[in-house]
Amino acid sequence: MIDLAGTDVTALAWFIAAWLGFNVLVELTPLKARTLSYHMNMHRRGWMEMMSRRPVRIMDVGIAAGLQQGTGFFASTSLLAIGGCFALLTSTDSILKMMSDLGLKGGGNPALWELKVIGLTLIYAYAFFKFGWAYRLFNYATILMGAMPEENAPEEHRRIFAEKSAGIMVLAGTHFNRGQRAFFFSVGYLGWFVDPRVFMATTFFVVCVLARRQFASRARALAAALHQLPSAPIEPAGGMNTDTGSSNPFTR
Repeated sequence: MIDLAGTDVTALAWFIAAWLGFNVLVELTPLKARTLSYHMNMHRRGWMEMMSRRPVRIMDVGIAAGLQQGTGFFASTSLLAIGGCFALLTSTDSILKMMSDLGLKGGGNPALWELKVIGLTLIYAYAFFKFGWAYRLFNYATILMGAMPEENAPEEHRRIFAEKSAGIMVLAGTHFNRGQRAFFFSVGYLGWFVDPRVFMATTFFVVCVLARRQFASRARALAAALHQLPSAPIEPAGGMNTDTGSSNPFTR
């Protein structure tokens, strides 16, 4: 049985509490309305509403495909990180010797080292499941875009369909954010390989960075300010603007 020191237990408890607490803060408390994620979710809903009124939706499907590809990249990266963690497990002796030569406290107990690596593996496994589900949800969202009622459908029908489609898009974004959050907290987790006190400090640093991005970043301010701008008018089906800006007379 691995005998964890009191500082290790405290640092691990602080890490778990910080991660769970931050998730609750930005997703469940009233403060979520002030976050960057909340404002981007509002823009996602506006996007679906505007798309339901557009006669041509190729651009929208292309944007959704790009989001899906980005999510697939992070899912693949999670698998590579998991493979790297297994490589660490098979090189425990050499890594501990190197850490001992450097005078780092993390290089003393092989069982504790392996426990830390297993914990890091679980973080990346969690991220993979989140990215994998987000990838699937983005795929569902593109299907719903194709099934969106045409502009001549009843207004109420289009509105409800757009609202539900936006719900799928928001859910995909939520799971993607959770996967990215796991990546960020894995950086804080690396401090445990050096020292429990470093672990607590790196976890606090990650929380500060994430909190600033959600509540006080320039991106958040810009996303919030855009809600005050009027939407661009939708051209009628028979009078869409097809001007490409080219000097070719056949494109005018």
